[in-house]
Amino acid sequence: MGQVLQFRLPLADASEAPPDIDLITAVDVALRDLADIAPHVALASARAQLAACREMLQACFDAAVEPR
Repeated sequence: MGQVLQFRLPLADASEAPPDIDLITAVDVALRDLADIAPHVALASARAQLAACREMLQACFDAAVEPR
C-alpha cells in the first residue's frame, strides 16, 4: 500500500478571502483535470469511475451553458 504524506496546511490569513469561482468554471476545471488524469489511470475500475464522473460533469456543463 502507498504511503500518504501530510503536507503542512498554510496558515489562514483572516484578511484574505478565498477567490470567488462560479460553478460553471469549477465544473470546467474539473473536466480539464479529468482529461489530464485519464491517460495515467491504469486500473479498469478507476477508469470506469473516471468515465462516469466525466459524463456526469459534461452533461451538467452542457445543460448549464445550453441556450434555453
